[in-house]
Amino acid sequence: MSESLLVSQDRAQELKEEAVNLPSWDLTFRQIWDLELLLNGAFSPLKGFLGKADYDGVCKDMRLADGSLWPMPIMLDVTEEAAEGLEEGGRVALRHPEGMVLAVLTVSDVWKANKKAEAKAVLGTTSEEHPAVFDLMQQQNPVYVGGTLEGVELPPHHTFRHLRHTPAQLKEEFERLGWKKIVAFQTRNPMHRAHVELCRDAARRVEGNLLIHPVVGLTNPGDVDYFTRVRCYEHVLKHTPEHTAMVSLLPLAMRMGGPREALWHSMIRKNYGCTHFVVGRDHAGPRDKSGEPFYGPYDAQEMVAEHSEEVGIGLVKFEEIVYNQSKGEYMARSEVAEGETIANLSGTEFRRRLKEGSDIPAWFSYPEIIEELRNRYPSRKRQGFTLFLTGLSGSGKSTIANILMAKLMEVGTRPVTLLDGDVVRKNLSSELGFSKEHRDLNIRRIGFVASEITKNRGVAICAPIAPYAAVRREVRELIDPLGAFIEVFVSTPLEVCEQRDRKGLYAKARAGIIKGFTGIDDPYEAPENAEIVLDTVNLSPEESAAEVLLYLENEGFIAPPAE
Repeated sequence: MSESLLVSQDRAQELKEEAVNLPSWDLTFRQIWDLELLLNGAFSPLKGFLGKADYDGVCKDMRLADGSLWPMPIMLDVTEEAAEGLEEGGRVALRHPEGMVLAVLTVSDVWKANKKAEAKAVLGTTSEEHPAVFDLMQQQNPVYVGGTLEGVELPPHHTFRHLRHTPAQLKEEFERLGWKKIVAFQTRNPMHRAHVELCRDAARRVEGNLLIHPVVGLTNPGDVDYFTRVRCYEHVLKHTPEHTAMVSLLPLAMRMGGPREALWHSMIRKNYGCTHFVVGRDHAGPRDKSGEPFYGPYDAQEMVAEHSEEVGIGLVKFEEIVYNQSKGEYMARSEVAEGETIANLSGTEFRRRLKEGSDIPAWFSYPEIIEELRNRYPSRKRQGFTLFLTGLSGSGKSTIANILMAKLMEVGTRPVTLLDGDVVRKNLSSELGFSKEHRDLNIRRIGFVASEITKNRGVAICAPIAPYAAVRREVRELIDPLGAFIEVFVSTPLEVCEQRDRKGLYAKARAGIIKGFTGIDDPYEAPENAEIVLDTVNLSPEESAAEVLLYLENEGFIAPPAE
């Protein structure tokens, strides 16, 4: 039974007044999503963020200290500075970025996280190619705070409010509709015809109704934005019989944890009043940079099946669904007879056709959904993009960037903005120093501005040193869903950069006058998979810019010059 952690109105007012004198923590977006599902009962039986004993049990064998099943650690991670002075019995006001108090946490434990051990136990890997491992190791704070929550109010939502329900509200809606058996379908992608056929079959199997329950919190980097996806889900409802299906949005921060994630998802759907849950092939399974999955294709199904009786929710299993062109219908791949032809359109090929404006077959998706996705992902010649030049000081980034700006303005198909490292430092980050923390913050600011330019179909040319791979990846993941992120490694050896040192910075760094200088006493982590690598020892700035322009032409972002 799901249980809300929201207090009465009178108690909420008391907590707001008390919060004025309590230490505060401004929640990150991931923490806001976790907090909402804690407060509304979706994460029942949890009463707050996990304490140390519960955390250890969940990591070890998916059990809370009292023996209750729970597969995913739900942690409040804070900075070392914020953790100072916190102790058992202390209280912390948890605030939304807009300033309102959402909850008060009564502290049970404060401890330093062993993130590698957590990643291995929970996600099965310590590879930072796994998005949740990267988030854990590079983006989350080092100290965990556990304790019970008193909820003051749920986080505000300003979009698709008619599709948002707490577990209690969704159960009331099921009762109003007279639904007894409800099959939940988890998705973080647009639904096409294969997904709809799968859902119809699932509902037929259990003789029940369908809940399309998409995640609209944190999903996998590069996923379609939820605004576009929700419009697609509403189109899908038009192709289902009336009163047999509904959409409700789930503000979940996914971990992409494969089998554990699937079990977690089934428990959440049980708390929302569902009786059955669909688990397909490779549920919540990310892939590494070579395209290899982190989990087996049916590991998730096996884990959910093992625990379905304890959870109290039925499992509806599916293998890969394909389109049988010979029969003109969708079916499981194993049911296709020898000699029959399968039509297949991979996600990669589908995205390529969207980008290039190519035809998409009618058997693959509905016209309204294709139109939504074409509007969101126009052909490359209409997309915004970011050129992110990175390299050592003196590598030639700024010169190449200025030439590119001039050439792209000549083309004239998009507005062009140059975000040069020195210029940004002066106008956007003048208060920052050169510590790793401040350098990363400077690059995040550049990435944010570039993402806004890209989203609005302009061109952002960025030319910072950006020495650290992790923050460059953050910027890529921020921009990729909005247009295109093109990393340009200006690969100039250190000794050549020193020879070009017009400002005398390297000489000062060698003499110890400047501390923490990239390439001398602070590392430069060279890109391993940049889209473009420029050898400026053998190429002039003009030739280097020409290489970038040729890439843009070949990839369809700009038209080749008229002869």
